[in-house]
Amino acid sequence: METINNFDNLVAHLAQIGKRKKVAVVCASDDSTQSAVFLALEAGIIDAVFVGCKDKIECTEGARKYADHISYVEAGDPDDAAAKAVALVREEKADILMKGMINTDNLLHAVLNKETGILPRGRVLTHVTVSQIPAYNKLLIFTDPAVIPYPTQEQRVEQIKYTTSLCHSLGIEKPKIALIHCSEKVSEKAFPFTVGYKDIIAQAENGDFGPCVIDGPLDLKTSLDRHSLEKKGIVSPINGEADVLIFPDIEAGNVFYKTITLFAGAETAGMLQGTLAPVVLASRGDSKQSKFYSLAAASVVK
Repeated sequence: METINNFDNLVAHLAQIGKRKKVAVVCASDDSTQSAVFLALEAGIIDAVFVGCKDKIECTEGARKYADHISYVEAGDPDDAAAKAVALVREEKADILMKGMINTDNLLHAVLNKETGILPRGRVLTHVTVSQIPAYNKLLIFTDPAVIPYPTQEQRVEQIKYTTSLCHSLGIEKPKIALIHCSEKVSEKAFPFTVGYKDIIAQAENGDFGPCVIDGPLDLKTSLDRHSLEKKGIVSPINGEADVLIFPDIEAGNVFYKTITLFAGAETAGMLQGTLAPVVLASRGDSKQSKFYSLAAASVVK
């Protein structure tokens, strides 16, 4: 498999495989969610199950055009829709869960329900973003800008497992993973989480994550720019060519996410991982293109 370096290549790869993933879409009453789903239907990468809001969807041109790849599940209200969509995933009748015009809290209540939800006991729920930044020559994956405020060592290990697996699905045989900090120095007193980085690196060298290279602490520039690395006189197997950034906390990840989309023209795809199936939890303000790319990224997850 050739390495997938951008979203267009990802969509083309999925279309070539020809295996449509089934997406349970909760309350897709808004134009951007509908448009993203119709783009994915047109690309031939998904089939859609619209849960709730049937009357607002079936009358649209897209619903008529792709009727052969669309089905509907009636729901009384958003909470009912969320519960029914989650049940489709539990019953293996859907491969991906997607949020439409429903409050995130309401959807997560169904996702995290201990009796009927889709987060197995002991699994870590985290958010993974795939980004395409014009100034960078390949896709860049990072976590976590949305869910875990201050990851523990155990949670960070799970984040690495998810992102490494995603990289392998994108054809990146030996992903380079940078453990991010504001400098390249371990600081037990001020930043105790950096002490655990050496144990994660040892796990990688032991093969715990499969083929990958992990190093840190590294700052953002030395992770992504070889010139900055060389100028600082730092020797790292990442070599300024990171495929994955593991941020120390939600604040760093969230600021990075918003900075690259606002100032760097980045396209992004995001999903929750740790659940039985990827959850596309796009913001209501996200564009149809971002939601479409999120469906594509979720479709490549194994």
